[in-house]
Amino acid sequence: MTYEVLARKWRPQVFQDVIGQEHVTQTLMNAIKTDRLAHAYLFGGPRGVGKTSVARILAKAINCEKGEPGVPCNKCQSCLEITNGSSVDVQEIDGASNRRIEEVRELRQNIKYMPSSSKYRIYIIDEVHMLTKEAFNALLKTLEEPPAHAKFIFATTETQKVPVTILSRCQRFEFKRIPPVQIAGQLDEIAKKEDIEISKSGLGIIARKAEGSMRDAESLLDQVVSFAGKKIDDKQVTEILGVIDTDIIFNASRAIIEGSPKDCIQVVDQIYNYGYDIKEFYRALMDHIRNLLISLIDPHNHLLDMSETGKKEARKQAEKAGLEKLQVLLNFLVRREADLRFTSHPRLILETTMIKLCNLGDFLSFGDLLEKMELLEKRLVTTLAVQKDQNTDYVSDPGVQWVSKDTGEVQKKTGEVNPSYQTWDDFLTFLSSKSKAMFNILKDWQVLRLTEEEFEITKGNQSFSSSFFDDQERYDQLSGYCRDFFKRNIKIKIVSNNTSPALKKKSSRTERKRPGAAKYSDIPPPVQDILQVFQGEIKGGHSSKEEGSSGLKEEKKKDKEVQI
Repeated sequence: MTYEVLARKWRPQVFQDVIGQEHVTQTLMNAIKTDRLAHAYLFGGPRGVGKTSVARILAKAINCEKGEPGVPCNKCQSCLEITNGSSVDVQEIDGASNRRIEEVRELRQNIKYMPSSSKYRIYIIDEVHMLTKEAFNALLKTLEEPPAHAKFIFATTETQKVPVTILSRCQRFEFKRIPPVQIAGQLDEIAKKEDIEISKSGLGIIARKAEGSMRDAESLLDQVVSFAGKKIDDKQVTEILGVIDTDIIFNASRAIIEGSPKDCIQVVDQIYNYGYDIKEFYRALMDHIRNLLISLIDPHNHLLDMSETGKKEARKQAEKAGLEKLQVLLNFLVRREADLRFTSHPRLILETTMIKLCNLGDFLSFGDLLEKMELLEKRLVTTLAVQKDQNTDYVSDPGVQWVSKDTGEVQKKTGEVNPSYQTWDDFLTFLSSKSKAMFNILKDWQVLRLTEEEFEITKGNQSFSSSFFDDQERYDQLSGYCRDFFKRNIKIKIVSNNTSPALKKKSSRTERKRPGAAKYSDIPPPVQDILQVFQGEIKGGHSSKEEGSSGLKEEKKKDKEVQI
């Protein structure tokens, strides 16, 4: 007796046998029961998900002589002929082989004849998108107004290639990929009926390899049985199908998360020596990182297609890496996939990619980042307070108030401020409501001295603002605003910033009091501020001015790196 492959032997014969397409089968059964059949159907979807099988079941259900509505009996002459492919009234046409306009014209001539023994003449055209444009146009009129005894069922894997004029004349159904869990369950039923001993994890490997196709899964099971017999272990499944061992995948992700380039190179060498496809391993690694993300977000999600042991290990690795790092790893792998796809040296690309993944570093969670920001803010406030104490002899500090004529000491804000002592910032606030132009200029100027009778300010660096109050009218207007705010006549003295001895004194004192000023005297002040706030140091062989010109020349040859 001729052997019949599993994909043909276990092909669905009734709607209830079709798995993963309940939205299609239930609709068709209801249409038959209520006598609401359309004259043309179009089934679209991936390969091996049941399009042609459902088309045959629909043809049997329509022409069945004994079965209930929507349920073919598979015993009457019509059902048996359709199952065997010998029915005169149900014709299956391969669109790829009969794509010319001549075949469609012949179909149009034959469709007018009544069925020989069935209720309907049914035309099943597989891969209908392969028809030529002229063939589609010739089919339009017949498809729009077919004879009452004719039905069309089209099947295609590329619905987008079918003309819109054809789609609009058909009732369209989209078939979905079958979930691996359902495929594994169906394979388990087949294995029991065929007396095949195989573990559920082995069936899961086959189901994932099938990528949503039930027919492919049955063909793969047939291949595994031919290789290993009817007693199959997981190692034999992975060996015959070329599937990457899950232990290798876990070892690769562990090496990446722990930041071990040495272990990554060993994994790549193992992949290469075992003869695995490097591109297949890369895709498996991306899927695994995605599984780690899912396990961290929702460990009980049905999208996590792994064994219980695998789920526990994945959860452990995911918690060690953290959500942010896993996202960065996956994004990096996706971006580098094109490099691997078009290269002639896949091993080299894989090695460099995995080494780069090891060096991506650790990533803080948002909570840890906020905590570090709070600590940085406290450190910054402390630094500014120290700088304020170092500059107490300058009234440019907004916290400084009037200088008493009797004592000559600077009074600082403590608790509530005495209304009789207004600060420079208070005056600027008052000025902003009177003259925006003056406020925008003076807010960048610096106060050198502020007493009850006089205050001295230095000009800004901008050429326009430095000469703004040279105009007598503007100067008088500013004096009036001072009189209105301070309730007394105030003498205003404006000096140039490059001639002010106070500023020069302040600059020299700041340099003397800056932490590490002697050590980093040749570093710009902003960089010194960064070092002080972030408690950093300069790495890369830095030498101060005191070490001589030779040290400076060597320093120019080296890059300075601020280590925070």
